[in-house]
Amino acid sequence: MGRRFEEIDWRETPIGAISLRRRLDPVLKVDVYEVKLDDEFLMSSLFTVAEVELARLALAELSEDDLDVAVGGLGLGYTAASVLDDPRVRTLTVIEALGEVISWHQRGVLPMADRLVGDPRCRLVQGDFFAMVDESAGLDPQTPGRRFHAILVDIDHTPRHVLHPSHAAFYTSAGLRRLAAHLRPGGIFALWSDDPPDDRFAAVLTEVFAAVRAHVVTFDNHLTGGTSANTVYIAARATAGTTADG
Repeated sequence: MGRRFEEIDWRETPIGAISLRRRLDPVLKVDVYEVKLDDEFLMSSLFTVAEVELARLALAELSEDDLDVAVGGLGLGYTAASVLDDPRVRTLTVIEALGEVISWHQRGVLPMADRLVGDPRCRLVQGDFFAMVDESAGLDPQTPGRRFHAILVDIDHTPRHVLHPSHAAFYTSAGLRRLAAHLRPGGIFALWSDDPPDDRFAAVLTEVFAAVRAHVVTFDNHLTGGTSANTVYIAARATAGTTADG
């Protein structure tokens, strides 16, 4: 257990000042890692249930072995680590826009760092996930045009509350069609959201994908004395020979 409060890193980035801090939770008596963008909290190691479920729910939809998975947004690494917990995963490509976040893992200052950096299946790639979706080269700079069995995204707060205005186009039918092009037939797109299920966004997903479900993930929140919830959207691309995903 560390000191009561420590700011591990603080840097200016193109989207604002990002900081990583560690504090001792006075109730649970555990170290909590938190990331802030300017004055806004982005993530906390105190609440990781939905990040883990993002990976578990997505991969549960797949029956194949030797899975190739991409994750948009590295963060504290809990989604990526959960992907690696599945022995069927052959490769994991994690795309993170901020080199500062990747460096936290490479320096070993985060709880999941050794699991990610030390696993030969995992590769951390610095890049703008949304821009890469729009490019024909795709999500793997080493293998242009590569398709994945699953693509998991945890970057924005919600499809409507985005970290940068340029992200908004991704959550349209046109943006999601570009994303689907990087999936294998029958592949899975999974998205984390901080809001309850959004019927309007689910309708957009159904314009592109063959099957869509919104899972509400609940977890205990000792800060409020009750429970909190996030949403995980799971969308399946049509299998070969069908046209449901356009």
